[in-house]
Amino acid sequence: MVHETKVLVVGATGYMGKRVVKASLAGGHTTYVLHRPEIGVDIEKLQTLLSFKADGAHLVEASFDDHQSLVEAVKLVDVVVSAISGVHFRSHHILLQLKLVQAIKEAGNVKRFMPSEFGIDPSKMSHALEPGRETFDEKMRVRKAIEDANIPFTYVSANCFAGYFVGGLCQPGKITPSWELVSLLGDGNVKAIFVDEDDIAAYTIRTINDPCTLNKTLYIRPPENILSQRQVVGHWEKLINKVLEKTSIAGENFLTIMKGMDHAQQAGLGHYYHIFYEGCLTNFDIGDDGEEASELYPEINYVRVDEYLKRYL
Repeated sequence: MVHETKVLVVGATGYMGKRVVKASLAGGHTTYVLHRPEIGVDIEKLQTLLSFKADGAHLVEASFDDHQSLVEAVKLVDVVVSAISGVHFRSHHILLQLKLVQAIKEAGNVKRFMPSEFGIDPSKMSHALEPGRETFDEKMRVRKAIEDANIPFTYVSANCFAGYFVGGLCQPGKITPSWELVSLLGDGNVKAIFVDEDDIAAYTIRTINDPCTLNKTLYIRPPENILSQRQVVGHWEKLINKVLEKTSIAGENFLTIMKGMDHAQQAGLGHYYHIFYEGCLTNFDIGDDGEEASELYPEINYVRVDEYLKRYL
């Protein structure tokens, strides 16, 4: 039996936030959606918020520039899930969560805080290339603030979003699969981990009351989705009954290409380098400070990569 919990979602209109709200409501939880008063004339954001309300969520107005409003919002709930986007390099959105940490500490009632991570585990990335390292460093600053404040937490490491990686056959800058040609990163044999975004949200919400994940990292590593780029391509080739022409980009050439890009592109490509050349998602074992989601929650029937690819046919 699932215990009903009061959940506040921050960053709810974003890519992951929308899915977290949906999963929270589907889990039967009383769901609050934080939104800023300065919405302006962003009609899409407004319509998203109204759709949440129509589905049963409660809209809570608060601002990161108004500490007391954040405290009052936090006092309404048991769990806070942040899905603030971290892709806008140089904008330091992730560090807005330091204000949220202050509010949670002052409110004193939150039983669990899940900051915005949902990708590569930043604690494993102290060696990361600049400028992409900036995002990892900022996430670690947020972690330190959480732990210094003695706030109960769960960190979620969801690895590669399927929409961004599977659709483009793991090629940077592509989100739909080619029917003719694919560029392999290195030899294409380095293992990565791919997770459907709705599954990420489902695992996230499933763990909010689980004592097994309290003050730990939840690693989402669905075993059938631990694949190399070549294996992802192979699934696509089987679906279309055709072998793609393949080229390869050596690691040193990839780094050279990266240096010619702008700041944001370099940051994104740096992540690809760590994933597909170094194997940063799979080159370590989960220790005592972590748990694996698909083992803890086998009732969640996660989307397999071959099934995910069928949507592009």
